[in-house]
Amino acid sequence: MIKALTTLIKSLSSNTNPGALAHAFCCGMLLGFLPKNNILWYILFILIFFMRIQRTVFSLSTLTFSLLSPLFDPLFHNIGFWILSLEKASPFYSFLLNIPFVAFTKFNNTIVAGSFVFGIIAYIPLFVLSILFIKLWRKYFAEKIRNIRIVKIMKGIPFVQKISEITGYNYEK
Repeated sequence: MIKALTTLIKSLSSNTNPGALAHAFCCGMLLGFLPKNNILWYILFILIFFMRIQRTVFSLSTLTFSLLSPLFDPLFHNIGFWILSLEKASPFYSFLLNIPFVAFTKFNNTIVAGSFVFGIIAYIPLFVLSILFIKLWRKYFAEKIRNIRIVKIMKGIPFVQKISEITGYNYEK
């Protein structure tokens, strides 16, 4: 876990494209909000896993949003109920349920449908906010955090130095 957090901080401060980091964060949000007991989650995971994204940011954001998702379940239920109760979409839903293996996606579950639609809709605003955060981090906060007295003291601790050697993180950048 320490290595993942170190890699995250290193990624935020490195020359990695902010768009790539924001994309990984948003993909983690999409997967984190989806319930894990359906094939849709696994299909999306495989598709995202084979993309060229920053895997540490993706993993940490998936974990974070998975922990937050129970708080949003009432919202996801309301969105999913609204989507699944649309009269004009009813024949389409019936058609999908008749296709083999599509029912395993559990798209007809209100929370699955609601969290998926919410994730798709929230993707672009979160992407823009993530890029803004990364740029602000790099411009204002990264150097200030490096110069905080407690951070300088922690750099002198042999255990922290050993972790930085293992992870390849250079505090002097």
